[in-house]
Amino acid sequence: MFTAAAIRADSKPELYAGLATQARGLLHGERDRIANAANFAALVYHALPDINWAGFYFHDGAELVVGPFQGQPACVRIALGKGVCGTAAVTRQTQVVRDVNAFAGHIACDSASRSEIVVPLFDGMTLIGVWDVDSPRLARFDEDDRAGMELLAGIFMDSLKG
Repeated sequence: MFTAAAIRADSKPELYAGLATQARGLLHGERDRIANAANFAALVYHALPDINWAGFYFHDGAELVVGPFQGQPACVRIALGKGVCGTAAVTRQTQVVRDVNAFAGHIACDSASRSEIVVPLFDGMTLIGVWDVDSPRLARFDEDDRAGMELLAGIFMDSLKG
């Protein structure tokens, strides 16, 4: 089925390519946002090393509200423009944060998190939410992770379109 062991990779790009293949298969034929988000978060959480939180915050028209995730309990609501998630949402740009303690306004939902990557999710001009992944390791995420997470987030968004 879908397991981290099934992904053989010597590099991060290969790891993300294998994970993308699994994500496409896992989400194929299902359009329900919550079902896909739950399975997607579980897949990524169990496939990537040094991750302590992986999940979604969905825009409810006013703020970001926690959606399906894997990891410790999370902050429930995040204002647009606040923290790494809110910043990604308003700038429409992936945020790669090597040290969350150096990010002005970081919201510490899990004190064990040391680095974070957040990909904004848009359908055209409409904010859907953000895909958020945290690590207990400082500087866990780099440009290969940015490319890989953006690829994965695109697969998730495509799954909602049928």
